[in-house]
Amino acid sequence: MRRHTGSLPASGIASVVSTRWFYWLAGVGLSVGPVLIALAITSALLMIMDVNPLEYYGYVVQKGLLTPSGLQATLTRMGPLLLIGASLIVAFRAGLWNLGGDGQFLLGAVIAAAVAAPLDHLGTPVWLTWCAALLAGALVGGIWAILPAMLKAWQHINEIITTLMMSFIGISLANILVKLVFTDPATTVPETRTLPYAHRLPALFGTHVSSGLLIGLVAIIVVHVMMTRTALGLRLRTVGANPRAALHAGLPVGWLTIAVLALSASLAGLAGAVDVLGIEGNVRADWNPAYSLLVVPLVFLARFNGFGTVAFVFVFSVLSIGSESAARRMGIPNYFTLVTVAILLMVLGLTQMVEQRRRQRTWPGTDQG
Repeated sequence: MRRHTGSLPASGIASVVSTRWFYWLAGVGLSVGPVLIALAITSALLMIMDVNPLEYYGYVVQKGLLTPSGLQATLTRMGPLLLIGASLIVAFRAGLWNLGGDGQFLLGAVIAAAVAAPLDHLGTPVWLTWCAALLAGALVGGIWAILPAMLKAWQHINEIITTLMMSFIGISLANILVKLVFTDPATTVPETRTLPYAHRLPALFGTHVSSGLLIGLVAIIVVHVMMTRTALGLRLRTVGANPRAALHAGLPVGWLTIAVLALSASLAGLAGAVDVLGIEGNVRADWNPAYSLLVVPLVFLARFNGFGTVAFVFVFSVLSIGSESAARRMGIPNYFTLVTVAILLMVLGLTQMVEQRRRQRTWPGTDQG
């Protein structure tokens, strides 16, 4: 008798390879497709405003990517955005929604500024000032998510509602701290004391790119590896996919839920600290870049993949930096980039709905459980 070697025939190998390529191309289409559709819709809006879309986006690319100053500004802006992306990936892959990133970001920024400037004034070594401010920003961000995490873990209260509510409170509290507690008495406009430019996070390789970019890249790669290649990441994904199965498997679902939201919020707070130490230097009253909700569609487009998120954050940063110059040159409102992101979010939602219905028709019952 012939002994069975267990190897697949050539036709079987070709079938497996073609199936993998199909799913890979489908994933790319579901990520890139919504972007192209959103750009087409915004192009139509530009035409309605008597603006040439090709001229507008050409100018955006030129100013955000093809000039040395624009490219450096783009890379610098990526630092905080990547940290927020890492924050969202941790939560989303664990099946949780941390939509309180804006409040966590601002509180992290205010506390980091309140720590950094006085320490610098006292003559503390610069590296120690950076470490203390970054740690303070991350800690306050994580603490701000403890209450929603406990309500989710032990009372099963929807974290979307609680994190959003805490975000509104956090934004208001950050403004109160700036105006009443940490304000610089030497200024007429309420703002925290300014960290001197020479004592901010160092630039990379003799450029004007803040090393916050490096912190963001390291954070998102570590998060990606942790969630996809470690036992802890497997536990967190199991909790997100099926909490009941995780309970039966003996996993501490409640404590893992608290850990996920605290870690996610800590990364958002760290993003605020990086923005202050590397870019802004201080926090002004009523300042809120609202980065968190802007990054949500980018993380979804990347399918919660860290490397894909880096690519989409880069594209968004180019669009953001370039559109600021294009708005001044072509008479477009500064918030047109937000309109583009809003359209992208709606198109993404419709795309996900169509894809889900297609899967239900192909594999009935896969959406259950």
